[in-house]
Amino acid sequence: MRSLEFGWYLPTHGDTTAIGDPGAAIDTDREMLQGIIHAAEESGFDYILIPVTPTCWEAYITAAYLVGQTRTIKPLIAARPGYINPVLLAKMISTFDQLTGGRIAVNLIAGQNEGEIRSDGITYAKEDRYALMDEEVQIMKALWTADGPLDHAGRFHTLNGAKIVPGIYQKPYPDFYLGGGSPEAAALSARHSDVHLFWGDTPERIAQNIAQIRDLADAHGRRDAIGFGMRLQIICRETEAEAWAAARALVAGGSDKARDRIRQDTANSAANRRVQELADSGEMIGPALWTGVSRVRAGAGIAVVGSPEQCAAQLQEFIDAGCHSFCLSGYPHDEEARRFKQLVRPLLAGLNAGLMAA
Repeated sequence: MRSLEFGWYLPTHGDTTAIGDPGAAIDTDREMLQGIIHAAEESGFDYILIPVTPTCWEAYITAAYLVGQTRTIKPLIAARPGYINPVLLAKMISTFDQLTGGRIAVNLIAGQNEGEIRSDGITYAKEDRYALMDEEVQIMKALWTADGPLDHAGRFHTLNGAKIVPGIYQKPYPDFYLGGGSPEAAALSARHSDVHLFWGDTPERIAQNIAQIRDLADAHGRRDAIGFGMRLQIICRETEAEAWAAARALVAGGSDKARDRIRQDTANSAANRRVQELADSGEMIGPALWTGVSRVRAGAGIAVVGSPEQCAAQLQEFIDAGCHSFCLSGYPHDEEARRFKQLVRPLLAGLNAGLMAA
């Protein structure tokens, strides 16, 4: 079993305690972001996911600014097909990697919202984006491991004598993460990912998905090279009643109209469709697994809700299913990160002796 690792989320689109209320204040500023990343680092999180939607601050600039104010936490930043030339992106990542002594990981995202992708000027269809991402990851990995100038003749890129300076710090290259629920995402993870991050689902379904992706990875000689994790929300309080009060307040004000818009905007995303399917099946899909957040926001909205013991037990079910990495978020993000450290992490350490620091 791999050592457990924990990531947190940096809401560069704004933080709030009322995501269901369209009129609620959503704050984003430098001080807020600094407070969240410091809270995450002080709470022992290994990495921090920096999002890349059009409503977010630019991820690489944000990470470069904040990483200079921290000492250990590692930004997880997206590589998106067609956005940045792969030679330049490889150089950006290797420069970041060298300047931070190995504090960067790469998040592979083909895109979940077709309207947002088109608004960014990306015109590739979904299947072409996955093919493009596959080729661009191959190019970056080849550049980071090449002994000399690189030639490449592919479907999307042609390179003659490409090279980058500086070389990569993490050998052979930084870890790659990918979250997605489509067959294309599974196939790409099997070829390239160090961690496939599932969105919330039942532990039984996650165990089945792990087996399927491992079989795909086996064809590339990577069965034991790929690990698995969960992207989840968490709402933990000292008591179950307090946790549910916070959960209900978080989504108060949500409407059917807003949920219909979520479905429409993310109709081309298999992961989003699965989350909405789970939400349609009922509020609870596990002892402490709640679908309520998915009714008011797109993306990974399945939440672990309850007392410290309930939250730890629910996360343990995913560990037992084969997951070792957990990318979590909660509202407000600085306070929830500290609650996780104080209330849940010690319980998980007790349940997984030797797999994580207490």
